Amino acid sequence: MTDRPLTLMAVHAHPDDEATGTGGVLARYAAEGIRTVLVTCTDGGCGDGPGGVKPGEPGHDPAAVAQMRRRELAASCDVLKISDLEMLDYADSGMIGWPSNDAPGSFWRTPVEEGAARLAELMRHYRPDVVVTYDENGFYGHPDHIQSHRITMAALEMTELTPKVYWTTMPRSAMQRFGETMREFGEDMPEPDPAEAAAMAEIGLPDEEISTWVDTTAFSGQKFDALAAHASQGENIFFLKMGKERFGELMGVETFVRVKDATGADVPENDLFAGLR
Repeated sequence: MTDRPLTLMAVHAHPDDEATGTGGVLARYAAEGIRTVLVTCTDGGCGDGPGGVKPGEPGHDPAAVAQMRRRELAASCDVLKISDLEMLDYADSGMIGWPSNDAPGSFWRTPVEEGAARLAELMRHYRPDVVVTYDENGFYGHPDHIQSHRITMAALEMTELTPKVYWTTMPRSAMQRFGETMREFGEDMPEPDPAEAAAMAEIGLPDEEISTWVDTTAFSGQKFDALAAHASQGENIFFLKMGKERFGELMGVETFVRVKDATGADVPENDLFAGLR
């Protein structure tokens, strides 16, 4: 046995991603005395600026946006009681096809081996028992999410560590409810073209393929508040429009696919730390 605390490491692309996909588990496991480590790979500079100014519009200053989002990320970490925040500080690459994808210093343009080596050092330092990141498509195809997946899986190969490894996902049944809720709250949803519709249909997984369902209902208020801490991006965070009560009803379970495991814990499971305690 060791005095080292059980540790969860979540590897995310941008400030605010920590709250969207894993805010519930980060808050829950922190409350259970588990050390929670957040690695944020980019500076978020391609987010909205003050007043909702978009990237590429007059007055958008990526460096100023990055500083603003760093402060918001710190506030989110306080809400979720995250033990340790590590920022790799690569330049935000923006959405797929944006010129910023190929800008010097962008995360998307960074060699996987370089980012992986930096992340591997953090893994050796914190020695996580559980690592969470995105799937190979970054859940919905964002370049920085894909790159976060790539460096995480490469970093694990560079270390001698054998944590349980999970990819975030969403059950297709929940995706359907999400679409219905967006329409309920009057979200403008233009009819996608066939290619976009086909891509959307591939997001998430059939319910029976999801290995891990974690009840975070008791922490949905913290998750909502962590999202709200990213106020500058509020226009892009649909969940905030629901209000806290409805948010808690719809967002009380976080789901994952277990892709590496040395514990032999049965699946489906309801705890990322099943087999470890």
